[in-house]
Amino acid sequence: MGRGEGAEEKRKERKQQRRLQRQNHPDEEGGEGQNVRKRPRREVTPSSLRLVVDCSFDNLMLIKDVRKLHKQIQRCYAENRRALHPVQLYLTSLGGQLKQSMDEKDKGWVNWKDISIKTEHYSEVVPKEELVYLTSDSPKVLEELDQKKAYVIGGLVDHNHHKGITFEKAKELGIDHAQLPLSSFVKMNSRKVLAVNHVFEIILAYLEKGSWQEAFFTVLPQRKGAVAVDEDGASAQERDEEESDSDLDTPDKTEKTA
Repeated sequence: MGRGEGAEEKRKERKQQRRLQRQNHPDEEGGEGQNVRKRPRREVTPSSLRLVVDCSFDNLMLIKDVRKLHKQIQRCYAENRRALHPVQLYLTSLGGQLKQSMDEKDKGWVNWKDISIKTEHYSEVVPKEELVYLTSDSPKVLEELDQKKAYVIGGLVDHNHHKGITFEKAKELGIDHAQLPLSSFVKMNSRKVLAVNHVFEIILAYLEKGSWQEAFFTVLPQRKGAVAVDEDGASAQERDEEESDSDLDTPDKTEKTA
């Protein structure tokens, strides 16, 4: 056996010894650290809650907005797949420009799992008495989620051109409606109409955390300028400004009484 071959054999033997040592003494030589680094997989518990994306507004949108909706739906699907409490996801009234966009840019959607994709309207898929349309124009505020209900999210981008349309549709069909309790917990710089995936992700976060406020601040993008609201309905920023104004007033009052 040549010198090179002998050295190679010794390296293999040392490597085998180290492997056996790790197997027999996992707490030594960084074995424990290796186990810690392997984060335990969280136990997934599916929710019986149904979330329906209503895709019946296809003819009201430009193709660029349809493509935005397509991306938002992709995000919903991806987030639901990795959620701790995945919901029963439905797409209803799928057709037109949206289906064309999905066929062209995401052919794999036909193989999506754990989702019900329907060409029918949601009112033909779920009994009306179980439906709740989530719309920011509703006077009702959603406080808790009812696992027996199916919550509908309007698949519409560019609400400014069709303000209040989802609320009107819900009233026309005679189904229940509600808005997320956004104003109770968050003060927004922009209008409180949220993207489809934001509403979806907020509900997933609420199912996991059990807190609307935590859910809102986990999901809402910073560009919307979301700040927390306290029990009196004022934002933390407003409270700080009031205290600053109060401090500024104090010297003047002192001078007048002196």
